Amino acid sequence: MPVPVSLVDVASYLPGEPVGTEYFTQFSRSERMAKNVMFRAPKARHHVGRDETAVDMVERAVAPLVERHGAELLSSIDVLLTHTQLPTNPVMGCGPEVARRLGMRPGWVFDVHNGGCAAFMHMMQLARMILQTTDARSALIVVTQNAAGPVFTQSEIRGLAQAPVPGDGCGVGLLRKNDQAPILDIECRTYPEFAGDMDFDTGSERKYWEPGVGQGCVSFSESKITKVFARGNRLVPEVALAVCERIGVKGRDIDTFVTNQPNRLFLRNWHDALELPAERHPDTFDRCGNLFAAGIPVTLDIENRAGRLRNGSIVLMSAFAHAGDFAGAAAVRWGAA
Repeated sequence: MPVPVSLVDVASYLPGEPVGTEYFTQFSRSERMAKNVMFRAPKARHHVGRDETAVDMVERAVAPLVERHGAELLSSIDVLLTHTQLPTNPVMGCGPEVARRLGMRPGWVFDVHNGGCAAFMHMMQLARMILQTTDARSALIVVTQNAAGPVFTQSEIRGLAQAPVPGDGCGVGLLRKNDQAPILDIECRTYPEFAGDMDFDTGSERKYWEPGVGQGCVSFSESKITKVFARGNRLVPEVALAVCERIGVKGRDIDTFVTNQPNRLFLRNWHDALELPAERHPDTFDRCGNLFAAGIPVTLDIENRAGRLRNGSIVLMSAFAHAGDFAGAAAVRWGAA
């Protein structure tokens, strides 16, 4: 039998005060695109400050874990995995700096970039593999979404239909080699055929690293939006139900279903696909917007602190990334601190 690995706790951090949608409506340039279901704005979101780094966000997200598990927690972490939406230094990720700031000495440090909105499950899979095949006993996985404030409030970007949707936040998970809150199964799938369907450009011929006119942002065409919407509708239930089948549970019997949260229509379609009532599919969309990879751990932390996750219940997580080039799902027998 494989060695059990547990997701024993989660914590999160949301920067600053909530930013209302009225900030963006004053700059709006496209009523037609704003009415597209992909871009219907949440009520609020959080924006990271100009001088607040990804490592600052991680330090603040991790603080509740230290409060609950003791000051010696971080020095005992063997594996550190980080995913940062907007690296402060484009040449390197933030893993080593996180370790330095937090006083950690992990034997394994990896910056994992390609998981996108499904990065939390991707890193759960990687951490579990390391814990099961080495003498490592604990792992910290970190996802930071810090692109909303810096990118989507630029003067040429904030009037676009997609600008009000993202929010910033950071979520972390603590994994241990035990059976306290066992990971029951994980499914991660890569779809290379969709990898070229999401662009990051400046709206001009300038490359994002070159000087000149134009401001960098993820770009959408209406034809691509249609394709991404169809893929997202299919991929999230597909990987979620694959996990359900292997653990012997029907989708409708899942206690809590947590997904990424691009928009309200995806959220509705996904719990309908699993035959789940909306109350078993919590989200933070109207409070935080689309948190990308941080959406799942932030929502888990909020639900856990509110006492809505019952120990012993099955929590199923599922998400798709970018334009559909990656998707992941994981089930946990909840037992977090």
